Amino acid sequence: MSYPVGQVSGFAGVTVRTLHHYDRTGLLSPTDRSPAGYRRYSESDLVRLQQILFYRELGFPLDEIATILADPQADVLDHLRARHRLLNEQIAKLRRLVEVAEQAMEVQRTGVRLTPEERFDVFGEVAFDLSYATETHRKRQHSEGYRRAMARAGTHTKEDWARIMAEATRWRQRLLAAFDAGEPPEGPTAMDLAEEHRSHLSRWFTPCPTDMHGRIADDFAADPRAFALIVPPSEQRPGLAGYLCTAVHANAVRQADAPAAAPEPPADDSADRTAPRDAR
Repeated sequence: MSYPVGQVSGFAGVTVRTLHHYDRTGLLSPTDRSPAGYRRYSESDLVRLQQILFYRELGFPLDEIATILADPQADVLDHLRARHRLLNEQIAKLRRLVEVAEQAMEVQRTGVRLTPEERFDVFGEVAFDLSYATETHRKRQHSEGYRRAMARAGTHTKEDWARIMAEATRWRQRLLAAFDAGEPPEGPTAMDLAEEHRSHLSRWFTPCPTDMHGRIADDFAADPRAFALIVPPSEQRPGLAGYLCTAVHANAVRQADAPAAAPEPPADDSADRTAPRDAR
C-alpha cells in the first residue's frame, strides 16, 4: 500500500513543501510514483520519515540525520548521547538567561525611574552597567540595606538625582585633587572624603555603617563596573579605586576608635520658669 504526498503530509504533521525538500536532498525519496508522476510513499518510507522527524525533534541537523540513516552500522547511541549533552547545555544556558532576565526586570522595577534621555541629562558619563546591576541584585537581594536603598532610589525624582549627582561631582573633584596631590589614603584628607561618601550614601539611600561601606569600597577596587558608578572611566587614574578603598577602611578604624559623643545635657529652662511672665 502507498500514500500520496498530501495524505502523508496530513498524518505526519509536516508540510508538502518539507516532503518535497526531503525528496530533493535525497533524505526521503518516495519509493513509488503514480502513473501521472505524483509521489507515492510506501510503509518503509513512512518508517524512515518517522525516524527523520524523531531526530529533527531532538534538534539534529538534516545532514547529520542523513549520515545516521545512510549507515546501518552507525552507532546511533553515540549520536544520541552527544545530542543529550548539547541539549542539557542549551537548557542550562536558557535557565541562566531566564534568571538574568528576571533579575533585570526586578532591577528595572526597583531602580532609577528615569527615561533614557533623563538618565543622560542627569548622569552624563557615569555608567550604569546592567550586567553589574543584575549581578549585584542577585547577590544582595536578601539584604535589608540593599532593598532599602533600591526602594529609596525608586522614589527619587529627576530633581533629586540632579542634586545627588551635583553633590557627587563636587566630592569626586576633591577626591581626584587629593589623589593627584599625593595625599596618603590613610591621611585625614582621604579619610574625611571617605566619611563624606559614607554620609552621602546614608543621606540619599540607606544607613551605611562602616562595615557596609567597606564592602562597597571592596567592590570599587575589585570591579571596574562598580567604580564607574562614582568615577567615569575618562576621569579615572591607575590605582584610584584602591586608594579610595584604603581610605574607606582607614576611616572605619578611625570611626571605631573615636570616643562616643557625649549626650547633650537637657536644656536648662529654670530661668524661663522663674522669669516674670512679661519677660518670657
